[in-house]
Amino acid sequence: CSTSNTITTNPSLQATLWVQNSVEFDALTTMAYQTAAFKLDEALADKNWTASVEQKSMDVSELPPAIILDIDETVLDNSPFQARMIKQNSEYNSEAWEKWVLEANADAIAGAVDFTNKAAEKGITVIYLSNREANTEEETRQNLIAEGFPISDKTDVVLLKGEQENWTSSKIERRKKVAETHRIIMLFGDDFNDFLPAKNISEMQRNALLKQYESNIGTKWFVLPNPIYGSWNDAMFNFDRSLTDEQKLEATHQHLHPKN
Repeated sequence: CSTSNTITTNPSLQATLWVQNSVEFDALTTMAYQTAAFKLDEALADKNWTASVEQKSMDVSELPPAIILDIDETVLDNSPFQARMIKQNSEYNSEAWEKWVLEANADAIAGAVDFTNKAAEKGITVIYLSNREANTEEETRQNLIAEGFPISDKTDVVLLKGEQENWTSSKIERRKKVAETHRIIMLFGDDFNDFLPAKNISEMQRNALLKQYESNIGTKWFVLPNPIYGSWNDAMFNFDRSLTDEQKLEATHQHLHPKN
């Protein structure tokens, strides 16, 4: 049937199956969060320790500590949404995505709840910084609370795109906002843009940035696996959303690197 054919040919099928069914995916996310937990005391003790490029030239020694985590595919698992799209023979669209977010039914990523609660118990402010739309904040908070994540009642810790005029998908201004009031000791995300400005730059530039900041990986920056979507995929097309499916397929094949 057509549904079967769609399932077997959908480009995100294997990635979605891996996220939803492999013990290896859960092992990787658990490893990231357990590694971060081992570094918490060291990060707290060193008053100059910061994970934020925005705080590079700042005196952060008197600021209270915070960690910043992306939400989608970092603390909440949205692979059921992707599975739904595959089953329905649908492509991503913002209306379907918002409907999923408003359901507030995503499960926690393995390791994330234990880690964030451990951080909160140590007096660290846990901040969730996401490109979900501002109008979904209440449902997002409900989902996080239902899964057991700590949510401060003293300050707004769910910072979504569009809450303020300059809060765009780049996340730069929101990280700057947090950097004014907190020493950012760790960053978590599934996309390089969760750590520093990495949108609309080439793969070569992205690789150069990784080399520049590689000492942060596994100590201050913790990258969660996401083979389904992200700026890694958009970078293959030079962030050109106008390309046809055929042009994207051709570009994808050009990024395969077999050795002769």
